[in-house]
Order: sequence, then structure tokens, then C-alpha cells
Amino acid sequence: MAVQGSQRRLLGSLNSTPTAIPQLGLAANQTGARCLEVSISDGLFLSLGLVSLVENALVVATIAKNRNLHSPMYCFICCLALSDLLVSGSNVLETAVILLLEAGALVARAAVLQQLDNVIDVITCSSMLSSLCFLGAIAVDRYISIFYALRYHSIVTLPQARRAVAAIWVASVVFSTLFIAYYDHVAVLLCLVVFFLAMLVLMAVLYVHMLARACQHAQGIARLHKRQRPVHQGFGLKGAVTLTILLGIFFLCWGPFFLHLTLIVLCPEHPTCGCIFKNFNLFLALIICNAIIDPLIYAFHSQELRRTLKEVLTCSW
Repeated sequence: MAVQGSQRRLLGSLNSTPTAIPQLGLAANQTGARCLEVSISDGLFLSLGLVSLVENALVVATIAKNRNLHSPMYCFICCLALSDLLVSGSNVLETAVILLLEAGALVARAAVLQQLDNVIDVITCSSMLSSLCFLGAIAVDRYISIFYALRYHSIVTLPQARRAVAAIWVASVVFSTLFIAYYDHVAVLLCLVVFFLAMLVLMAVLYVHMLARACQHAQGIARLHKRQRPVHQGFGLKGAVTLTILLGIFFLCWGPFFLHLTLIVLCPEHPTCGCIFKNFNLFLALIICNAIIDPLIYAFHSQELRRTLKEVLTCSW
């Protein structure tokens, strides 16, 4: 994968070069200083990718099967699963090609591998961008459902959701193509970092506001039942823990990747930054782990979806 400053893994395999060295002229730390480098094997990449691929494919199939789940909220959840599926699928494909090349079971010219690498890059980058966008869209949808509950079905309709989905996919493909074409420009890296920070701030603000409203609602109920302190504090603590887990997982899985991009801009030749660059494969693995976690957070909590999932698994179409 060659998403902004990463290594060309396919071409690196063909040329028998290490797969953990970033491009853009960024060599690993050559000063002799010892670096903490977490080795992520192609086998682990393949395993994580396959787990995410199967899990998100089940979410997409489940939502497609049950007409009761054909609502704007589940439309965004389905598209999030599809984005995560593409992230995982592109990495599974790339890793499989690498393993075949290393085993000598596949022979290809450098030009062919370059084209395949570019296609995989565009798919990976566009699906990563769309995944971030759909995480933001889910947060906005939930915010509207809480603060504009009476007008929610007129504000967020299925046709509007579909138009939003189409716009996100088109924008993701267009911008990812530009990012891959100009990946060695500082402005491109800065745009990606700013985009990530914007999504992080958007989700944090919306979910914190939703938690505050939920606590106020719980406090009002508690006053009616003359049990203000226990109910309010217990609910607030549970909500805070849930919010911390949700945002924490998002930041831990996506943050290192965008830290990598930021350091490419700030300190491309510094030895310490060079040590961090060597762990790019770990950062990519964390994003795939996020694709495994997303269905657990956004999809499988629904009883309707879980019931339909059982039908899908038992092939009772």
C-alpha cells in the first residue's frame, strides 16, 4: 500500500527490499540509534484482513436482507461496513499478491505491479476517507435524532441519506485519486491530517453534547422519582465510559497513522521520527483492527440486526 508516505509494498516485494521503509526519501534511522520497531508479518495482515472482511460482509448482507433496517441510520452503518470491507479487502489482495511473489508462485513485470499497486492505493485511500466520513455521518445522524427528534424523519429522509452517501463516495474517490497522484506534496499530507482532526473534533463535540443532553434528561427523571444523585451520577458515569471507549478506540486506531503523516511534514529526516516511520505497518494494522471493531460498536448492538444476522448465518433467505 502506498497511502501518503507509506512504502510500496508490492514493488518492494518484487525488488526484495524491506517492506517497512517509508517512501518520499525517508530512510529508516541510520544513525545507529536503536529503534523500537513492531514487526507486523504478512500473515498477520492477511488474518486481520480476512476477519474484518467476513465481519463487515455479514453486516452489509444483514442490512440488505432486512427491509426494517432500510433506514437512514442503517444506510450509513451499511456504508461504513462497506468502506471497512474495502479497506480490508484491498489489504488482503495486496498481501496475497506479496506472499505469492515471495513464494515464486506468481511472476509479474514491474509495470504490471505498479499499475496494480496504484489501483489498490486508490481503493484503500478512498475507502479510508469514506470510512472516516461515514463515522462522522453516523454521529450527525444520532445528534439530529436526539436534538430534533420530532422533526428527524423530515430532516433525515432515506433519499437524502442516499444522496449524502453518493456524495461521500464520489468525493472520496476523487480526492483519493488526487492524493495518490500527488502523495509527495506536503499540502496533500496536511489536508489529510486536517481532515482527520476535523472528524475527531466533530465526533467529540457531537457525542459530548449528546451525553450532556442525556444526563440532563436522566436528571429530570430522577427528580420526578426523588432519586436525583444515584440515578444521575450512575447514568453520567456509564455515558462517560461509553463515550471514552468510542472516541478512544477511534483515536488509538487512526491517530498513529495520521501522526505518521504529520511527522513526514515536520521532521522527515530526524532520527526519532525515522524510528516512528519504521512502524508504518503497525499503524496500518491498527486501522484494520478498527474495521473489526466498528461493527461491534455501530451494528451488532441492534437486536433487529442480530436476529437477522442469525438468519443470514443459517442461510434462511
